[in-house]
Amino acid sequence: MSGQRGSILISGAGRGIGRATAQLFLSRGWRVGLYDVDVDADAAADAAGSSPAAVHGVLDVRDPDQWRAVLRDFCGDGGLDVLVNNAGVLASGPFVAIDGEAHRRMVDVNVGGVINGAVAGHPCLRRARRGLLLNLCSASALYGQPSLATYGATKAAAKSLTEALDIEWRGDGVRVRSLLPLFVATEMVSRDGRSARSVARLGVRLTAGDVAAAAWRVVHERRRWLRSPHRPVGAQTRVLAAASAVTPDWANRLVVRRIAG
Repeated sequence: MSGQRGSILISGAGRGIGRATAQLFLSRGWRVGLYDVDVDADAAADAAGSSPAAVHGVLDVRDPDQWRAVLRDFCGDGGLDVLVNNAGVLASGPFVAIDGEAHRRMVDVNVGGVINGAVAGHPCLRRARRGLLLNLCSASALYGQPSLATYGATKAAAKSLTEALDIEWRGDGVRVRSLLPLFVATEMVSRDGRSARSVARLGVRLTAGDVAAAAWRVVHERRRWLRSPHRPVGAQTRVLAAASAVTPDWANRLVVRRIAG
């Protein structure tokens, strides 16, 4: 896809990483669909600006019917080059101090929303010459962290789904990738992640623009068959991912206890 402009649809595009990604691709001549829940629909419209290449609207990723309607509106009978499963929610703090509704919402949005996007988006991605499903995961998926237990579990589920679908959809010509940033300077982290001790200890060293740039690189990278489908974002995540891949489980556990326990 290098050097070729295409089409990209982004969930959760009103703020943070989704907004930065949408605006980067718009600035480089892509047709961009910016969709978010109704409370952030105005933010998505603002991010779209007056660009004739931007389409914006409402999408609650928990609703399969809304997914189908959005894709029908954006793609018609054509293909889709990139679908970014970006929408996500976070609640941090001691596991039993987080109410059951907040736990369920993280599962419904961060896991159910990704599955809904994959199911609805597959036909459009398959019609593209080299479609890409890009899931926003997190370094929290590498090992369970205190204060981020359910959030990390939902991102681990998205990570596992990425691995499975990248193999399963290869015959359809659809790539599946994930981005794994650590903590990003977004409203979600500053507001909802402040209870996590690991945020204070490791700091927030990535911007939404850093993750958007990583998304651009993944979209345009060359295919290498034996490479992992996951792309760590930032030096901290690259170190953590490399260490977790080669160190024994007990050592990873000690590191996480020191950082987040």
